[in-house]
Amino acid sequence: MKITQSKTKDLMATLKVEIVEKDYRENVDKILKDYRKTAVMPGFRKGKTPMSIINKKYKTAVTVEEVNKILQDEMYKHISENKVNVLGSPMPKKSEKVIDWEKDNDFNFEFEIGLAPDFDVKITKKDKLNYYNIKADEKLLNQYCNDIAKRYGKMGNIEISEKDDLVFCNIEQLDVDGDVMENGIKNEATVSMDFIADKKIKKQFVGVKPDDILKINVNKAFTNHSDLGAMLNVKHEAIHNLSSEEFQFTVKNINRLTPAELDVELFDKVYGEGNVKTLKAFRDKIKEEAEISFVAESDRMLKNDVVTYLLEKTNFDIPDDFLKRWLVQTSEKPITLEQIESEYDRYSKSLKWQLIENKINENFDIKIEQEEILAQAKTLISGQMMQYGQPVLDDEKLNEIADSILKKEEERKKIIDQLYDQKSLTVYKDNFKLVDNDISYDDFVKLASDK
Repeated sequence: MKITQSKTKDLMATLKVEIVEKDYRENVDKILKDYRKTAVMPGFRKGKTPMSIINKKYKTAVTVEEVNKILQDEMYKHISENKVNVLGSPMPKKSEKVIDWEKDNDFNFEFEIGLAPDFDVKITKKDKLNYYNIKADEKLLNQYCNDIAKRYGKMGNIEISEKDDLVFCNIEQLDVDGDVMENGIKNEATVSMDFIADKKIKKQFVGVKPDDILKINVNKAFTNHSDLGAMLNVKHEAIHNLSSEEFQFTVKNINRLTPAELDVELFDKVYGEGNVKTLKAFRDKIKEEAEISFVAESDRMLKNDVVTYLLEKTNFDIPDDFLKRWLVQTSEKPITLEQIESEYDRYSKSLKWQLIENKINENFDIKIEQEEILAQAKTLISGQMMQYGQPVLDDEKLNEIADSILKKEEERKKIIDQLYDQKSLTVYKDNFKLVDNDISYDDFVKLASDK
């Protein structure tokens, strides 16, 4: 068994792997002898089939499997032991010589490998970025106060509808003649005018009273098919295959939400008795909570700006030609080089950022320990339970649930990624020069959408 590595061009190399008969013969013979013990062949008792027949039937397939196993194991061992920083995975080179697995005893393989570039990432206080402190302005505070007032408001029946009312209807499907379809869809549901997409249809629901009848096209009125499916009490797929889109809505009653007064009674309900006593204190509390919740969005913006900044600042090449061919070869679905070219810029930036991020983790010694993973899982579980008003669990039960979740590879990776994001964010905040900028939520949203 022999592996040699030779550089072919910048950021590319060739791995030559030589496998001779003695490398695999012992394992092949052992496997074939084990096959003989269990083989059932016509004319022979179990375990008594001559080895010549076993060899003829199985030897080639077993040899192929064993040679490929040795090839993969030894190649990745070479990469690991020699700390070869590869991009993608080794890609077999086309050879003019076709392997004859029945006659050949020694085998030669060649692989192309893409190499990661040698570069460094430096972050100093000369590297300046904006940090946006999102402030809750009067407009947003008014909106939040109104939302809370509605949440704690009272619902009551009224005679004639207005644009924000909820209209409870008996809904029936109509045939081509405009009559109620005998075996059509029927349901009772509340119509919220906020969900009606068509302006003309929305106006039809304003000024109605009990027993009024409206005939409307439901697909025109409700473009959100999930909402429409729930309203008609049919599966989502059925929305696309309605025998008739015309429905009759018979008004049964009209409900109007009367928002709660912004007074001490409401303040007590929201924040506990006696904790907030005035409207100013109430608005101050909302403002404080809102601005704390905005920090996550500010941090997300900072992370995006860091990515953009370091991609522009850190110049290095990657083996583009190799990676394009590798992407074609390893794609789950058939794909052409031309298709890869159209998406390659996005892929290239993503890969470069991954390399930069790995270098930052290395430079700043960012590591994630098992204890941190477990603690984060427990924190997430506790937060979720509090959100749904469930009692706090003891540590033993929390550990049990966390262990169960962490056995799922996808969930474990999600938590590890969260921890890396948290630690890298601390590095950015500590090492970049951040210029504080106060900004309203609306202006922040506009800024984010323009980037």
